[in-house]
Amino acid sequence: MVEQLPGRVDVAIVGAGFGGLGMAIQLERQALRDFVVLERGTDVGGTWHANTYPGAQCDIPSSLYSFSFAPKLDWTRAYPEQKEIQGYLRGCVERFGIGDRIHLETELQDAAWDGERRRWRIETSAGPVEARVLVAAPGLLSEPSTPALPGLERFEGRTFHTATWDHSHDLTDRDVAVIGTGATGVQVVPRIRNRVRRLTVFQRTPPWVIPHVDREVTMIARRLYHLAPPLQRLVRGLVYAFNEHFVLGMSYWPRLLKAHELYARLHMRRQVPDPDLRRRLTPDYSFGCKRILLSSDWYPSFEAPNVELVTSGVEEVRERSVVAFDGSEHPADTLVFATGFVPTDPPIARRLRGSEGRTLSEAWGGSPQAYLATAVAGFPNLFLLYGPNSNLGHSSIVYILESQVRYVLGALKAMRERGHEALEVRREVQDAYNEKLQRRLARSVWDSGGCGSWYLDANGRDSTQWPGFTLEFRLRTRAFDLDSYSEPPVTSRMPSATLSGSSNVGM
Repeated sequence: MVEQLPGRVDVAIVGAGFGGLGMAIQLERQALRDFVVLERGTDVGGTWHANTYPGAQCDIPSSLYSFSFAPKLDWTRAYPEQKEIQGYLRGCVERFGIGDRIHLETELQDAAWDGERRRWRIETSAGPVEARVLVAAPGLLSEPSTPALPGLERFEGRTFHTATWDHSHDLTDRDVAVIGTGATGVQVVPRIRNRVRRLTVFQRTPPWVIPHVDREVTMIARRLYHLAPPLQRLVRGLVYAFNEHFVLGMSYWPRLLKAHELYARLHMRRQVPDPDLRRRLTPDYSFGCKRILLSSDWYPSFEAPNVELVTSGVEEVRERSVVAFDGSEHPADTLVFATGFVPTDPPIARRLRGSEGRTLSEAWGGSPQAYLATAVAGFPNLFLLYGPNSNLGHSSIVYILESQVRYVLGALKAMRERGHEALEVRREVQDAYNEKLQRRLARSVWDSGGCGSWYLDANGRDSTQWPGFTLEFRLRTRAFDLDSYSEPPVTSRMPSATLSGSSNVGM
């Protein structure tokens, strides 16, 4: 990776996860080499570089979790683990020769559209850079969410979020409190319960959990994939098609998920013989309303004598303990927050200023929205990867990201061929698109299933989920629709806020 940041480039990409690297690789493949990748971390990988907690693993099959143009034929597990995913992305950087334009430990601090010069003026922790096009790929799960618990400031032990795991802190024979029972909590608890003296798990809302069918990929299978790569593509296609059937229940007819809910209940009944514990672990909302979790060792964790489940919520934190609302006090010298992220309030949105001088966060007003999850009215030459309403509840986000990258490449081509210096989506197009999107989401299990989830924003609007088949998204983005865009007028007006002096905020 390089250190010297150029003062001017054609395309600036923010983030070096799947989205940012996928964009960079495709630019390189098309000989559009005038770009930089700005990454605040110390290595590439995005969420798979940041999240190194015990048990960190993808819940999408490994056969789907790679770029279609760079398949990995030697995954060691059916569901890839963090280290192997990051290793794959590092290998892609080397394979496609883009490392010389990746700037690590380079944090975007602010960016403003210059309407007169038709460029983005960007401030980073490594200095300024100008770009004709800005591609923001910060990832949906990049900013940890830590609750402001009463008394937390007086806690005398160690505290950290799963996304910033403190590997220097040995958990052996410690009293650990894990707050949160979402995807990370379900992965962490079984991995640490045998190391700690006492483990208290604070649950606000129980998740639906089904058995994890993860397994080791045999050496024979890996050799077959190397000898016959089309076989791996066939497996990828079959897994993709199988996963797509979940959309019918999630987006169109939630009652179809009743069979899956019964499967989850049977899984719990087999693993939790205590009826009272089973009652406390049973969700009171529809299956699929929150992320469906995979685990075969989550429920057995609560049978261990050193593990306790607390469901009354945290009232306060004391110097060496956590007090629940039921009055019980639980000794703790370590607090682990498995409390997820803030996908509907991304920090980068507070650092991007469009043609009217408003930040993206101000333009959204608490409810992120875009056109095809990619373009936002009032923000010329800005393209989002993994933007609003692109998240999936059933399949690989890499498929969506590749669709978006293709769409952005189409936009760049249209600008070159038609002589446009700048393009922005027309507001009426964006509004009509999102109005239809919300009507479709209203009947989905995410909106009608009776839960409160991270899919919903501060206004109670679902600004996260994609409501259809992934193939539909691919078809909608297969060609850039220039008619949906206009060229913004040249203006000498600059955003009122200055670039210098803005605070450092991560992506």
